[in-house]
Amino acid sequence: MRQKQTAVVISQREIAPDIYDMWLETALAREAGPGQFLGIYPKDKSTLLPRPISICEINEQIGALRLVYRVAGAGTREFCGYEAGDSVSILGVLGNGFPLEQGMGKKVFLMGGGIGVPPILELAKRLEGDKQIILGYRDQKLFLKDDLKQNGRVYVATEDGTVGTRGNVMDAIRENGLEAEVIFACGPMPMLRAIKAYAAKKGIPAYISLEEHMACGVGACLGCVVKTKEIDGHSHVHNARICTEGPVFEAAEVEI
Repeated sequence: MRQKQTAVVISQREIAPDIYDMWLETALAREAGPGQFLGIYPKDKSTLLPRPISICEINEQIGALRLVYRVAGAGTREFCGYEAGDSVSILGVLGNGFPLEQGMGKKVFLMGGGIGVPPILELAKRLEGDKQIILGYRDQKLFLKDDLKQNGRVYVATEDGTVGTRGNVMDAIRENGLEAEVIFACGPMPMLRAIKAYAAKKGIPAYISLEEHMACGVGACLGCVVKTKEIDGHSHVHNARICTEGPVFEAAEVEI
């Protein structure tokens, strides 16, 4: 159930230039799953709409969610100034996450690019099987790499070639001769398009989390849609709302 409530900041730190790591105390930790997200409301009322931020990690025992986000505008610039003890208005839990049952006990690729890396951590923690974690970064600032190494074999690609494979996540797959039965991925659209094509060529399922600007976050405004093979029951056309039917889709079911 989507609820607007108040969370409390447990801690926050900058882990790379303009990349912040924030833990929130919230009862929503009991409901959240990998691939879902929260809407975070800025205190500045002129910004009005909540900012969607993916859930990076879940701690049900202490009732806490970890958010790792990039400062990209006025709202996230405000968030990075929050300190322990500050209250935050949040909306959640939002979206449909990764289908864990599709990867259990299998040889999988868990692929994250840029700010699409954080949602991969909780997914890697929960999946059981042969987990190959392939991460794409711009340069040597490898946020969350050490966390992910505790949950699978990690391969890195950097655009400038300073760490790992020079290039992108697909280059890392080729360079290391990797194979999988299922793919889970989150990242920029060019990366997801390449993964969709690769999965189709190999004849394996791929579940991709789409990044999109959102307004309401609850499916009312139709501001974040993707074309689909099937007709959407809400709008009665070939599309789906990323914030509600997604953000995770089977790659073969969407046109990107």
